Amino acid sequence: MNTFWLKVAGIAVGVVAVVVIFGMFGGGSGDSKPQEPEKGFSDMVDRDREFLTSVPDIPDPEAVTQQNTALQNQPTQPAVQPTAPAQPVEEPLPKFRELEFEEDIEAQRLMEWVITQRSMGRLPVTTYGEMVRKCRDIKKRWPGTKYAYQATKALADLLPKYHKMYNITAEETDLKNF
Repeated sequence: MNTFWLKVAGIAVGVVAVVVIFGMFGGGSGDSKPQEPEKGFSDMVDRDREFLTSVPDIPDPEAVTQQNTALQNQPTQPAVQPTAPAQPVEEPLPKFRELEFEEDIEAQRLMEWVITQRSMGRLPVTTYGEMVRKCRDIKKRWPGTKYAYQATKALADLLPKYHKMYNITAEETDLKNF
């Protein structure tokens, strides 16, 4: 009986076993950091929802009044003060127009549609066309509202190639208009 092939198979199994054992116990360099899991579609959907539904925090007028009163009641500083470096000027926070209850519900519904279409547009076969149309509809029907602000953010977040594809202008993506 010819045992040559039996010996070749035994050596091959032995080599594979050594490689597997070496890879499990001795293959790492010891200082490797655990890798972050890859971001999947659901992570991007969550990011879209968080990004598009956020609006700047507008301070409560009563809290601002109390803060201003506290600042006015502080003792005054001596007239001679060393010059301090200029502080950066803060952008004024947008003031959003309030909607009637029915309009608010309709705007919320359309904004949910925009968020869903934004996430679906990331898939290979779908496009952002419907999202762009709904954003324009929101901005046209409810200008100056938080929904128009969110729709503007959604349009501004698209890649430049989609700005060309859907003829999105710089005015449509300018968040300073609020």
